[in-house]
Amino acid sequence: MAYWLMKSEPSVFGIDHLIDRKVALWDGVRNYQARNFLRQMQKGDLAFFYHSNCEVPGIVGLMRIAKEGYPDPTQFDPEHKYFDPKSPADNPRWTGVDVEFVEKFSGTLSLADLKTLPELAELALVRKGNRLSLMPVSEEQWQVMLALCQRA
Repeated sequence: MAYWLMKSEPSVFGIDHLIDRKVALWDGVRNYQARNFLRQMQKGDLAFFYHSNCEVPGIVGLMRIAKEGYPDPTQFDPEHKYFDPKSPADNPRWTGVDVEFVEKFSGTLSLADLKTLPELAELALVRKGNRLSLMPVSEEQWQVMLALCQRA
């Protein structure tokens, strides 16, 4: 099993949206490195749900990869904001995965708090200049963050 951190703006798609839907397509990723991470995800992998671009950015819950990578349908929809006219149907550029709600934490483990932990110094999220919308998390990092989330 692998571990991930996946970011979304709560005003666009937040943990409460996932609670309502139970399972949802994680779409709209238009960065090649992040896309490659999506292609590595396996059914059953776990991910932190991270709220970004909000008052208190941070980890708010857990989700599970419910369906491995498949072509993100939004790339083919000319009416959609994630439409990519250069993505060929026979070799799509962009990938999505289905995520399944697991748990909403009682509080947010904030980015500010994450940055104070020496155990997380190598986590891409806390390194200066990292803007990826999703990233792998080592098992050690996962255990540190999960313990803090469940204590909150």
